Amino acid sequence: MSRGHLFLLLLVVLSALGVVTSQHRARKAFVALEQAQARQRQLEVEWGQLQLEQSTWAMHARVEKIATAQLQMQLPDAAHTRVVFTGKSVEAQP
Repeated sequence: MSRGHLFLLLLVVLSALGVVTSQHRARKAFVALEQAQARQRQLEVEWGQLQLEQSTWAMHARVEKIATAQLQMQLPDAAHTRVVFTGKSVEAQP
């Protein structure tokens, strides 16, 4: 074989190795992308569950029930309630 043929054979082998290497890298990148997308979907589901849980914990009726039962809190009666206006003063109408 002549030197030209050996050189061309070397170029073909190097080119083939380059193709194999790039395909391997592309497959690894695709696997990483799929894993990241699966993690994103999992986090989105968890976020939705946490939002639902937060809205459940913050429901007015639940907070009021806990305040009454566990903290022995109660609404003040009208005699102990004062309304304070800020800004312009409001005079009572006869």
